[in-house]
Amino acid sequence: MERLSSEGLRASYEAALEHSDPLTDRISTDQFSRHYTQRPAWAIGPFARDESLTFRPRDQWSDPTGIGWTSSSVFNPSLILDGDALHMFYRASPRKESTASRIGLATYTAEGGWIDSPTNPVVYPTADDELLSCEDPKVYRTENEYVLFYNGIWQAAGSIQAERYPSPGYPIASLGCDVKVATSTDLVHWEKRGLAVPYEVSRLWAKGAVIPRDLTGRAVRVGGQYLMYLSEGCGGSPYIGRSDDLVNWTFTEQPYLDLTAVGGSLLEVSCAVTGHDDSGSIVLDFFYRDASGEFAAAQALYNVDEPFRQLALNRGGSLSWGGLVRYDGDILFAQGWDAPSGTREMYLYRQVTA
Repeated sequence: MERLSSEGLRASYEAALEHSDPLTDRISTDQFSRHYTQRPAWAIGPFARDESLTFRPRDQWSDPTGIGWTSSSVFNPSLILDGDALHMFYRASPRKESTASRIGLATYTAEGGWIDSPTNPVVYPTADDELLSCEDPKVYRTENEYVLFYNGIWQAAGSIQAERYPSPGYPIASLGCDVKVATSTDLVHWEKRGLAVPYEVSRLWAKGAVIPRDLTGRAVRVGGQYLMYLSEGCGGSPYIGRSDDLVNWTFTEQPYLDLTAVGGSLLEVSCAVTGHDDSGSIVLDFFYRDASGEFAAAQALYNVDEPFRQLALNRGGSLSWGGLVRYDGDILFAQGWDAPSGTREMYLYRQVTA
């Protein structure tokens, strides 16, 4: 694994400035969340943009690494409530969906609107496996603290780790993607705690850190423990994790999602919602490639007593990577995919109930 250095960070940033991907450049939140062909009572959504809640950061952050880093795109956020305040952790990148990302925090109140934290970036590369990026925050509340998961990106090709942890079922072309964990008592200052998913499980690539969460952002225990759905990577096998504290995890191989009814293949699970009604259900929101090869979203229904036995599927979802919240009476999430190129805007979407 390449060691973290100013030269490596600068090279990663310069490469990110050249990034463009026709597939991700055309992603729109509305194509997943605005129209549901069917709408069973258990499904959450569809959603429509609330223009009054749009977040627009005004200034570039100070650069703690000293390489002249700036961002032109903000996306893939995670929302959490704290009293009357809505906190949003978000990914900021030199280009939309590029690496060389960092994680920031903004807070919304009805009186003051959005305020970007003066401490940003709250998470940025400080470890070797974060050399190429710190991405895609997912934040949860426990009884004693807040726990933030994020992806650390690094160059896996040619590394000793690639030799030690081969992944024939999910080939690693070049990059490694680690699920990292950090903790905080105030949502502002974060202590990095290292890997959440060991290489024996991830095989150098894992995404998810999707934990059943209620509509305030509180992680909910299932069967007495916290439960994590992993997706994308792990040698091509489905894994789930269990933990008593959200920091230390054990993992077992466990199928939990069957796409036969909709066709296609799973890309990534985005969030797991529970406690949103009195049904005792878990709604798993996920990203997949449909039978025609197009990006799509869907939701799967489970009961908290049987969190791996799928009860139903429905096309359409939020793809809220950090989870849904209830704010001002409505269920909402945020995403910045629809911002015009080079424009740093994050849009919030409310559930359409009529």
